[in-house]
Amino acid sequence: MGVQISNILPKKEIEITDLSGKTIAVDAFLWLHQFLSIIRQPDGTPLKDSKGRITSHLSGILYRSAKLIENNIKLVWVFDGRAPDFKSSTTKERRAIKEEADRKWKDALERGDFVEARKAAQAATFLTDEIIEQSKSLLDYMGIPVVQAPSEGEAQCAYLCEKNLVYSVASQDSDSLLFNSPKLIRNLSITGKRKLPRQGVFIDVKPELIELKDVLKELKISREQLVMVGLLVGTDYNPGIRGFGPKKALSLVAKEKTLKNVLSNVDWDFDTPAEKIYEFFLNPPTIESDINFKPLQADKILEMLVNKHEFSQERVEKVIKTLTDAKQTSLGSWLK
Repeated sequence: MGVQISNILPKKEIEITDLSGKTIAVDAFLWLHQFLSIIRQPDGTPLKDSKGRITSHLSGILYRSAKLIENNIKLVWVFDGRAPDFKSSTTKERRAIKEEADRKWKDALERGDFVEARKAAQAATFLTDEIIEQSKSLLDYMGIPVVQAPSEGEAQCAYLCEKNLVYSVASQDSDSLLFNSPKLIRNLSITGKRKLPRQGVFIDVKPELIELKDVLKELKISREQLVMVGLLVGTDYNPGIRGFGPKKALSLVAKEKTLKNVLSNVDWDFDTPAEKIYEFFLNPPTIESDINFKPLQADKILEMLVNKHEFSQERVEKVIKTLTDAKQTSLGSWLK
């Protein structure tokens, strides 16, 4: 779930056209989970080919990436590497939640309750090695750079932004700000008309730009203190302190200033020391990365999606034309 502090962060709604010509680092695992969660049949079943192989992620990558590229936005997909050891308990908890959701989905299907089935299914998404490798292959065929992070993907995204290799990080979580990304864009993967669940109402979702300098200025704290706020609210590496939401956490951090003083006011009863998580946010494992945009490989896209996974040839060829036209229109920027 990431660090849930977005409601106290100053943000600016922008238009998709404001990002024209920009390069954006994408949190790959988060986007793939979104595609696997959202792109499903009415009963919650993910999209599959005739052999039962899941294709929701491929559909999401193809159409969402093409839409952004059509708007002259260049993408860099960053994949998670080895998570820190102290994330293992969180990983186990999430797996247990997903397994329970999967059980509820199957029970609802047996009852014929498709509304509850779809709701449960959206929480039962699993990333397999096959899904990850297929995603990397399709992105490569589309000419979209893939970066393999040594550890957390959002930390590597933040590094790319910090080094001015990309304009911003795209994620729904706020973790990249704690990892020192100068910019964060929310809603990029869900921009456009969206239907509110079970309400039959459509809303217009626009990207939101959050800049670290504005966050620190408005909240009157340092980046290190922002990490402290995250520790109190809860991160991927520790549950939050009971009774602490973003505002209460901010108040305590603003008053006590240092991690030592903050911890003296709470009961940190978790396996991993707060200092270890704090240090991980300040100095996460990252690698130097060369961002190279490759030529489009139309034949391989067709082979993978149409011949192997039975996508509509007409629709895939239409996307290929969109990608080709977009890259020819902005040839100079795509070759940088």
